[in-house]
Amino acid sequence: MASLTDGIYQRIDGDRYRHIYAVGDLHGCYSLLMKKIQQVDFDKEKDLIISVGDLIDRGEQSVECLDLLNEKWFKAVRGNHEEMAISALKIGDANNWIYNGGQWFFMLDYEKEILAKACLKLAEKLPLIIELNVNNKKIIIAHADYPDDEYEFGKEINEIDVVWSRDRISKKESRDIKGADLFIFGHTPLIKGIWRRSNQEYIDTGAVFGHELTLKKIK
Repeated sequence: MASLTDGIYQRIDGDRYRHIYAVGDLHGCYSLLMKKIQQVDFDKEKDLIISVGDLIDRGEQSVECLDLLNEKWFKAVRGNHEEMAISALKIGDANNWIYNGGQWFFMLDYEKEILAKACLKLAEKLPLIIELNVNNKKIIIAHADYPDDEYEFGKEINEIDVVWSRDRISKKESRDIKGADLFIFGHTPLIKGIWRRSNQEYIDTGAVFGHELTLKKIK
C-alpha cells in the first residue's frame, strides 16, 4: 500500500481507499479534527487522511494528535515542529522548541510523557514527502515546499527547505512545479483560506489561532 525510499519519499496507492483527505497543520487541535471527520462521514476502515505535518505545539491536545500516528487511517509528513521536538529530545536543548510552543511536553504526567516520546519516535520515521497516486493523477504532499522546479520520486533535494522554506509563497511565484499534477503544502498560516497558485495549494488555514481547519477532499 505504501513504499518508503531513503526516509524522504513515500509513495501511496490512493486507489485502494474510498475517500482521501489532506488536513492542514493541526497544532494540537485534535477535537477539531474529530469534529471535521464526523461531518464528512469518515470511515476509518475505508478512508485515509494525510497530514501536511505540524501535529504538535500551541494547541491543547498535542499528545492526542501525535497518537494519530498509530492509526492505520492516518498518514503524515514531518513538519518543522516535529523536527524541533525530535532535535530537542536528542540534543537536550529545548529552548527553541519551547519558544515555538513546545512547553506542553514538559508539563505532561508520566504516562502521557511516555506516550509522547514513543510517538515522537514514530515521527522520526515519517517521510518528508508523500507521493499520492490516485485517479491517474500524481499529488505531492510536503510540509513547507518542494524546493525544485521539477518533481521526481527519490530526487535529492534540500531537506531543510522541504520542512522550513517559505520562499515560494513569500515571492508569490506563479509557475507550475513540473512532474506532478498538484502539490499540497502547509506551514504558513493563511487565515483567509486556502492559497492557490499554479499547481500548488497551501492548506494551513490557522486552526490553532481560532480559524478554520482545512480538510481537503482529494478523492
